[in-house]
Amino acid sequence: MTAHRPGSAAPAEPGTGAERTSTSAPVHGTGTDDAAGGTTARPKRSGHGFLRYLVQRLLVTVGLLLGTTVIGFSLVQLAPGDPVAANLSDAALGNPAIVAAFEEKWGLDEPLPVQYVTYLGNLVQGDLGTSQRTGRPVLTELLDYVPATMEIAVPTLLISLVISIGLGLLSAIRNGGAADQTVRVFSLVGLSTPPFWLAILALYLFFFVLGVSPSGGRLSPQFSPPEPVTGLYTVDALLQGDVLLAWDAAQHAMLPILVLTLVTVATLTRFVRSALLEVLRKDYMLAARAKGLSSRVVLTKHLLRAGLLPILTIAGLTFASLLAGTVLVESIFSWPGLGSYAYESATALDRSAILGASLFIAAVYLGVNLVVDLLYGLADPRVRLT
Repeated sequence: MTAHRPGSAAPAEPGTGAERTSTSAPVHGTGTDDAAGGTTARPKRSGHGFLRYLVQRLLVTVGLLLGTTVIGFSLVQLAPGDPVAANLSDAALGNPAIVAAFEEKWGLDEPLPVQYVTYLGNLVQGDLGTSQRTGRPVLTELLDYVPATMEIAVPTLLISLVISIGLGLLSAIRNGGAADQTVRVFSLVGLSTPPFWLAILALYLFFFVLGVSPSGGRLSPQFSPPEPVTGLYTVDALLQGDVLLAWDAAQHAMLPILVLTLVTVATLTRFVRSALLEVLRKDYMLAARAKGLSSRVVLTKHLLRAGLLPILTIAGLTFASLLAGTVLVESIFSWPGLGSYAYESATALDRSAILGASLFIAAVYLGVNLVVDLLYGLADPRVRLT
């Protein structure tokens, strides 16, 4: 029987893996070993601490979004070109009355501080302004374009995660072997290939040569969009029971998803491999194998769980990048997503649309980062969200 000091954590029983703490002196765990018992005490979770953390992060998010409006508004003003010339014809530009009316309608005749305060006041009320290019509310247009991006971003991320975790795990376990070298070459080629070139190649192969894929867009000309419920054509078509429409929408989404998946898998695989290799070098992995645990238990309960945090980080950033839109891929496939909307707004110097798209992209990144931080606390009990 091993003696220990009173008030310290009792040592764990050999071979049981159980963790105990003394009732006379509670231990506030920090994820480090206790000096007396050598055990690791789990940190206590506090509901008040979590709420305080969440409120702090939300306040920081609001401040960052406010900063985004300042930077975006300033950059729009510094951008070369005249929004009046970009939106009026040559004949209209020759009429001073039309030019003055256009400037007055869009507030271009006001000083810049007044324009920004007006924009900010409208923003607080949920008004992102009206597009100078189309005359429609920017919020309405975003609600039209964002679901199109979601329709290819969500499947891309889910498929990429499954493939990249499998390839990264295989590469890490077979480090230095033929499988590892093959995965690394694939990842390097994927990272080195420009997405727009891959999109052109896929379109040429599957549409022009094989004829098994549509040329672009979200639907074929003979189909009309389904009644909007989620904005996702495949989902909305299934909700209204139109299988043919859902299949046509899925066919149009396949090529963009394929191209984005190939690029995303190449990126994620490298991060997954690096994260898992780092975990494999840890002492507790050697101890788990020495205890005679099966390979399945070592891989699932020790390797993958310990390597989950960096994978969550890169997965969150990748999802935010996909939601922000891939301009060239969407343009090649005539996909009306957020990237295409931002590009068209920028070429027309549509200030309200540019600011609206920028604000949405910033909100996506901040929201995804917040969700990833919260998932950290669920994935690793040592992380304290306070």
